[in-house]
Amino acid sequence: MTMETATAALVKRIGTVIKRASKNRASAWWYGPHMATASRAIAERLPLADLVLEVRDARVPLSSEFELLKNCPSPSRRIVVLNKMDLANSSRTKFLNFLQAKVRELKKMDNSSSTAAIMLVGIPNTGKSALANSLHKIGRISAAEKGKLKHAVVSSEPCETKDISSLKIASNPNVYVLDTPGVLPPAIFDFETSSKLALIGTISDSLAGEKQLAQFFLSILDSGKEYQQWGKLSTAGSGRLIADFREEYSGSSEIETRRKRQYPSDHTQDFIVQDVRRVLYESISSMRVDMRRKKDVLRLIERQLAALREAFRIPSELGEADACIRVSEKLLNLYRTGRLGHFTLDSIPKDIDLHGTS
Repeated sequence: MTMETATAALVKRIGTVIKRASKNRASAWWYGPHMATASRAIAERLPLADLVLEVRDARVPLSSEFELLKNCPSPSRRIVVLNKMDLANSSRTKFLNFLQAKVRELKKMDNSSSTAAIMLVGIPNTGKSALANSLHKIGRISAAEKGKLKHAVVSSEPCETKDISSLKIASNPNVYVLDTPGVLPPAIFDFETSSKLALIGTISDSLAGEKQLAQFFLSILDSGKEYQQWGKLSTAGSGRLIADFREEYSGSSEIETRRKRQYPSDHTQDFIVQDVRRVLYESISSMRVDMRRKKDVLRLIERQLAALREAFRIPSELGEADACIRVSEKLLNLYRTGRLGHFTLDSIPKDIDLHGTS
């Protein structure tokens, strides 16, 4: 039994839940009236746009394809933008320069009284509003316009953009960016696609379950090589078990101990992130796990979640179930913000050249 089999079991579990929800049209968060309305509005405006920028997440460049563009009437006007490149294992981050050149081309149009529209589309939480604001910023043509041009609302939560908004980014000719709401397909039946979208935060955590998503991430981390760079953080012997990790804190200096206790609930602090990395490294390195066996891998993941409770400074009085949810939430946050490494979850064919902006 391979490591992929263990991961596949988690994918199937998550995908089954999401498939059931996507088939339930009464689920307001999935494809409620607001998303149906947004889909119709986007479809009506697509033929009118001079340029269509499809914003995808660089971690899932194939899984984050925007379904409404599959039958785009003019593919030549469609440009795929890979956003969040800083969270994927890719170093190509020059796409914003390309967008700037496109904006300048639009500004050189012969008829100064004409208006050009750039439409940003994509699934939820791919960074469309952040990109709209970037275009807005680089496209302003005079200091007099500063303060007059509104910004799109940017949020880490999916589905925050409710309506199509227009941002002016240039004059003579007038160029506008249309920031659109993120839209999911009416249903997602592919388990792998839905699981990846849930892991990066496109789909609500409450649907798939924080613990299951954390398990999915750990199965990816444990089977890869990203964790190996954290070896220098390890102070444990090669045969040390996760249950013994707490010993390493006993040698801390008094100043260091006070510092670590100052903000125990803020898991984004560097010293806590370092502890998390170390615990994960030691758990994978010190346990004798046959990565080909599904049960062994799942048992490793359970022990990692238990060991992370102390690394995240979860209060001891918190119940086991609640503590596991708290650990899972914090672990997912560190993964999604790139603190635990950079991951491209889709398998990219070699003949596809990906460029993007972070």
